[in-house]
Amino acid sequence: MAVVVVLMVLVGLVTVRWTIHRSFAQMNGTITLSGLDGPVTVIRDGWGIPQIYASTADDLFFAQGFVQAQDRFFEMDFRRHVTSGTLTEMFGRDALKTDEFVRTMGWRRVATKELGLMKPQTRTYLEAYAHGVNAYLAGRSGSTLSLEYTVLGLGGLDYTPKPWTPVDSLSWLKAMAWSLQSNTSDEIERAIDSQTLTTRQIGQLFPAYPYAQHPVIVRQGGVVDGVYEQNATGNGTRLPNRVRYPEPVIAQLKSIQQIQRRIPGLLGTGSGLGSNAWAVSGRMTTTGKPILANDPHLAPSMPGIWYQMGLHCTTVDAACPFDVAGFTFSGVPGVVIGHNRRIAWGFTNLETDTADLYLEKVSSNDTYLYAGRQLPLTTRTETFDIMGAADPVRITVRTTRDGPIMSDVSPTFAHAGREAPVRKDATAGIRSPARGNGYAVAVRWAALTPGNTADAVFEFDRAADWSEFRNAARDFQTPSQNLVYADVDGHIGYQAPGMIPIRRTGDGRWPVPGWDPAYDWTGYIPFDALPDVLDPREGFVSTANQPVVGTSYPYFIGSSADYGYRSTRIRTLLQSSGALDVAKTTRIQLDTFNAIGQVLTPYLLSIKLSSHYDRAIQHVLRSWDFDQPASSAGALAFNVVWRQLLAKTFHDQLPRVTWPDGGDRWFEVMERLIREPNSRWWDDVTTPGVRETRDQILEVALTNARDELTRTVSLDPSRWHWGSVHTLLLRNPTLGADSSPVRFLFNRGPFGVPGGPSIVDATSWNARHGYQATAVPSMRMVVSLADLDNSVWVNLTGASGHAYDRHYDDQTALWLDGRYLPWVFTRSAVERNAAAILTLRPR
Repeated sequence: MAVVVVLMVLVGLVTVRWTIHRSFAQMNGTITLSGLDGPVTVIRDGWGIPQIYASTADDLFFAQGFVQAQDRFFEMDFRRHVTSGTLTEMFGRDALKTDEFVRTMGWRRVATKELGLMKPQTRTYLEAYAHGVNAYLAGRSGSTLSLEYTVLGLGGLDYTPKPWTPVDSLSWLKAMAWSLQSNTSDEIERAIDSQTLTTRQIGQLFPAYPYAQHPVIVRQGGVVDGVYEQNATGNGTRLPNRVRYPEPVIAQLKSIQQIQRRIPGLLGTGSGLGSNAWAVSGRMTTTGKPILANDPHLAPSMPGIWYQMGLHCTTVDAACPFDVAGFTFSGVPGVVIGHNRRIAWGFTNLETDTADLYLEKVSSNDTYLYAGRQLPLTTRTETFDIMGAADPVRITVRTTRDGPIMSDVSPTFAHAGREAPVRKDATAGIRSPARGNGYAVAVRWAALTPGNTADAVFEFDRAADWSEFRNAARDFQTPSQNLVYADVDGHIGYQAPGMIPIRRTGDGRWPVPGWDPAYDWTGYIPFDALPDVLDPREGFVSTANQPVVGTSYPYFIGSSADYGYRSTRIRTLLQSSGALDVAKTTRIQLDTFNAIGQVLTPYLLSIKLSSHYDRAIQHVLRSWDFDQPASSAGALAFNVVWRQLLAKTFHDQLPRVTWPDGGDRWFEVMERLIREPNSRWWDDVTTPGVRETRDQILEVALTNARDELTRTVSLDPSRWHWGSVHTLLLRNPTLGADSSPVRFLFNRGPFGVPGGPSIVDATSWNARHGYQATAVPSMRMVVSLADLDNSVWVNLTGASGHAYDRHYDDQTALWLDGRYLPWVFTRSAVERNAAAILTLRPR
């Protein structure tokens, strides 16, 4: 009997192993495929990172689609279900609200229109990529594609993936644009706060950017006759009769109705999204050539959002112009961030305000008010097939001239227009129409205007100099990004691209009345007027989501830029590190200095605490150097005090949904507030008749933090270290939820991590919820333009999306330790590093 049991266990283990391994990518040998014109070589290094070599561009992108599908098809399939609003087909009724939101927004509808706007060459590349994905799908389903399909099949999913299409690729760009669009959450937060706070108080919580303390990105030039000129001393004209561009009018609406919940994070985005990127000229490096660095800060996931690869034409010419490597999105052809043989580029989010909320007076007869007239709503029906349900669900999507009415489907907006006292709007000079049952809320978003951003991806990939790079940037419409540039000839540069709206009135900080034409958009900032600089005087370009230009710039870009603590620290390190090389540059990316810790710690140490038990936390802070490695006791002590301080200062006066998250804005708020010991913000309004001061709140924060540390970590401060609570969990977006019984198959972690919000090593956490990382450097790269083979890179997870594949998370340990992989580029170096070679041959 015992022998039988052992045999059954062995058979079970073999079956499980076979099920898991049968979807892993084939990396060696030969595969014959229909659709190729000639042979393609795929060389992988010891980390599974592929470099593809093909003789035609069509074969190159065909192979990219095939290889990415080998490694990441489930991720690609999940993404297209998100972006098409069809998650219910895989996950049932629980996903309906998300689908309704996405379908109402119309991401895929816009992407379908964009396909017709693409340049013919781009459409050809998109189609070749789709053919490659479908060549991989041919004859495969279920467990032969991914373990996730096997698990979902056990739950009742009867599903065969549909063929891949170019629209599937374009739709993902819409999802990224929505994740990175700026200001909407701040707009909602101001509206919520306006119910209980004055405009002045809200201004204190959203302070103006401290331009004197934290420099902007482009520190020279101005708009002259509609063109940004980097050597201009200011804005102006050489044409005496030309009208100068008007300064934006700042409109702060004072009676916006309460919005109760935030827009849902459809793609798992977290607090602290941002990025670092910089390029330094040869006069600051050991080689005399530029160095470019980039690390985008995005929500962690398993697998990570980026996929490393190289795309190489065997002969680079006009017909096949690609010799490029870098970071890609699985599901999208081309390289998004990286370098080719001539140039390198990186992105950070430009923090533009490209989306506005409009309150709409909708009548029962399907009309809405605009400029004193009733206009008909545009309507369409959306149908949702529900996995496990016999009947589909249908909704009617209503649209105004401002955009889709999101309050019909999203709890974020459902109560946006509940009636408040009607008062005269100081900006528009009109009265809000009576609306006893609430206003509808529409969203106007630049990315809902069809564009051709995908053209720019391929144009970046083949650009050979600054002029070609800037021309590519003209097509990069959404999401607006800070583009940082360097080339092998020694040039560095910066370009701001994108569709950034010009508003007739207001600046997008508040929801506005859709019935008033004064709040219309009148167009977009002309590309030639957007800031750019080539070879800046100071010898480097550094972007960390701070404002691009100062207050003299004649257009409004946005009001949600980062407050500059990261950017100022990077600037300081670039200027104080001596001649830079790749190794020094990586150390800057890993810097963990906490600027607000340096500001607040002297105040915390000045507080007289009564007991030896409480003073232990001050003892730890007294020896803290303001750095935040995972091993630091001081970093742990300060961050727990920081969270307690934010809670004791603001929780009593703010609605729960607008409590501080502890990021860059709250650094600035607290840096100003700490100098005002008697500010009313320090007062605890829950203690009537008592007026608390700063030092009293600091004392409570210290003692509460000591108790929290004792309760959750240890009574003994020698056992304190930041990484014990500041952890990173790599979570699978479909089967990795806390409630999932199979999450252990797909999730990895938690891992203790260094850094924090508004720190160069930006492992953000949200003070409303705890210390777990909500956004992290999703990859890191440093490019040496003196020797491209001397560049380095590292990904958050690994090349594979298959759980238990050795490349599923093999780069995570490197990432955690602050180590990098060599990023070889020339074919001879790639071949020397080869660990596997796969040949794709035409049938």
